[in-house]
Amino acid sequence: MTVLGIDIGSRTIAIAILNDKGELLAGQVADSGPSPLERAREMAGNLSSFRRVVATGYGRHGARADFATDLITEIKAHALGASHLFPSCRTVLDIGGQDSKVIRLDEQGRVVDFIMNDRCAAGTGKFLEIMAQGLGLPLEEMVAAASASDGGVTLNSMCTVFAESEVVSLLAAGQPVGAVARAVLNSICDRAQNLLLRLGIEPPVVFTGGVAAIPGLPVYFARRMGLPDLLVPTRPQLVGALGAALYGIKVNKATG
Repeated sequence: MTVLGIDIGSRTIAIAILNDKGELLAGQVADSGPSPLERAREMAGNLSSFRRVVATGYGRHGARADFATDLITEIKAHALGASHLFPSCRTVLDIGGQDSKVIRLDEQGRVVDFIMNDRCAAGTGKFLEIMAQGLGLPLEEMVAAASASDGGVTLNSMCTVFAESEVVSLLAAGQPVGAVARAVLNSICDRAQNLLLRLGIEPPVVFTGGVAAIPGLPVYFARRMGLPDLLVPTRPQLVGALGAALYGIKVNKATG
């Protein structure tokens, strides 16, 4: 009998289906849309085919009231998922659509401490998307342009509205697109690094979330942060859902 983990986030929904050995049978990520719970049920399919359905993320309580059998916090879910993929993991950096978090783990993969920024979009995927629109570049091209630039420009505001205006002003003043793109990435990277430093960086660090899925960005972050051992899952957006499903397997074993 399989277990379903479902991560209902502010921007996307991710599902992971595991067998009782913890092997990933299927994984999917889709936009949350205007009705996240309805979208989640659609993605889950035949709920009766799962031994357990474990929800995490912003919508976990709604899912529990509607269709999920169990729930787990985002922090614990990401810790389980990251340590499953990388047993040596001691720190998780997760940057999603509208929040970012850093989680410290012990040698057994248990949560020691965490810090979270969920009150401001600055430094998140939403911030990055808005800045890319201001630059007129797709996200992947934005990273490539920033990587090819020598810099020389600094983004002073981290407020999304003011930062967007600053990007427009810099471009209007004749600053190269690549230099402005580099300033944007640097501001996001530095904000993430500040979270890491506040909690204490203990390598290896695993980078998860939608921002980690942008081609070229993890390498850019690793170089700027001086973290040669920044580890990135093949599918960074599935880590929370994976952790939720792993929790379901644990509950199954505990209850027989």
